[in-house]
Amino acid sequence: MYPLRPSQVVLVTGSSGLIGSALVRRLAETYRIVGFDRKGDPHPPKEAECVCLDVTSDESVEAGLARVRYAYGNDIASVVHLAAFYDFSGEPSPLYEEVTVRGTERLLAGLQGFNVGQFLFSSTMLVHRPAQPGQRIEEDWPLEPTWAYPQSKVATEKLISNRRGKIPAVLLRIAGVYDDKGHSPPITHQIARIYERALTSRFYPAEMDRGSSFIHLDDLLEAIVAIIDRRAELPQELPLLVGEEQVTGYGELQELIGCLIHGEAWKTWEIPKTIAKVGTWAQDSIPFGEEPFIKAWMVDRAEDHYALDCTKARTLLDWRPRHSLRETLPAIVHALKKDPVTWYRENGMEPPDDYR
Repeated sequence: MYPLRPSQVVLVTGSSGLIGSALVRRLAETYRIVGFDRKGDPHPPKEAECVCLDVTSDESVEAGLARVRYAYGNDIASVVHLAAFYDFSGEPSPLYEEVTVRGTERLLAGLQGFNVGQFLFSSTMLVHRPAQPGQRIEEDWPLEPTWAYPQSKVATEKLISNRRGKIPAVLLRIAGVYDDKGHSPPITHQIARIYERALTSRFYPAEMDRGSSFIHLDDLLEAIVAIIDRRAELPQELPLLVGEEQVTGYGELQELIGCLIHGEAWKTWEIPKTIAKVGTWAQDSIPFGEEPFIKAWMVDRAEDHYALDCTKARTLLDWRPRHSLRETLPAIVHALKKDPVTWYRENGMEPPDDYR
C-alpha cells in the first residue's frame, strides 16, 4: 500500500448501506472520511464524520459540500459515489432518474468548485449485454442493459463522461455483492427456497449452465481502496469490471446448496418460460401471503449469463479476488443453520412459520 497522509479526505455517498458502512470503516484506517447519506450512520468510526445529505435536493447537496469545505478545505482525494435507487420489481421508476441520474449530476456540479482527485461511480456489470457460456465480458463489451436498474447506470455513466469536467472518473462495474452471511438477494432467496423445500426450488426456466459473476464484499473493498490509492496512475476516465472470473451455473449452485443444507444434491428441472411466468403470476395473486421474490421479468432474464474478464483490474490495480462464492457458501449456510430467524431477517426475509 502506498504511504498516505492522514489528512487526505474521501467522501462516501450512501455511507450507511451495506457497502458504504463497511467501506467507511475500511478507509478510515488511512483517510479522513466524510460519509454522505440520507439516514446517516448511527455508529460511525471515530475517524469519520457523517453528514445527512439528500442527492435529490440542491439545497442539501450545497449544504453538505459547504460543510466539507469549511471543515476540510478544497482538496478531496476521492469521491466514492454509492448512493443510487435500486429495487427488484423490475419496473421503471421515476426514482432511477431522480436519485441515480440527477442526483449524480447535482453532486458533480457541486464538486466542480473543489480540487477532486477522483470520482468513483459504483456501476454494475449488468450494463453490458449478457454473454453466452464460454464467453467472457470485458470493459469494451457492448453496453446493452436489459432492465431498469442497469439502464439507469448506463445513463449515469454517460452523464459522468459529459459533466465531470477536469475530475478523473472511474466507472466501477461491480458483480453481484455478497458476504459471509449472504446479503445478496438472488443467492439468499435461492438458499431459502431450498432450505424450505419449496416447490419453486425444483424448477428453472433456462439452461442450468447459466450463471453470473459475484464478488465478496471484502474483495470489493480492497478493489476500491486500490483504486483510490492509485488514483494518480489511472486514466482520466476508466471503465473497470470487478468480480470473480469463476462462474458457477445455476444447476451446480442448486446441487451445492442442497448438499450443504439437506445432505443431498438438489434435483432441478428446466421448464418453459411460459409455465414459469404462469407460476409467478399465480404466486403474486395469493392474498395475504409474503410477496414472492421471483417476478415475471426475472423469468425473461434467466438465460442471461455474466462471466467476466478482469484482466484490466489485475493489471492496473494488482487486484484479484481472494474469495469465491463456491468457497463461501458453507459459511452462509452455517449462519442460516445456526440462527435461522436472525439469518432470514438480516437478509430481508421473513422466516418460515416454524421459526417465528
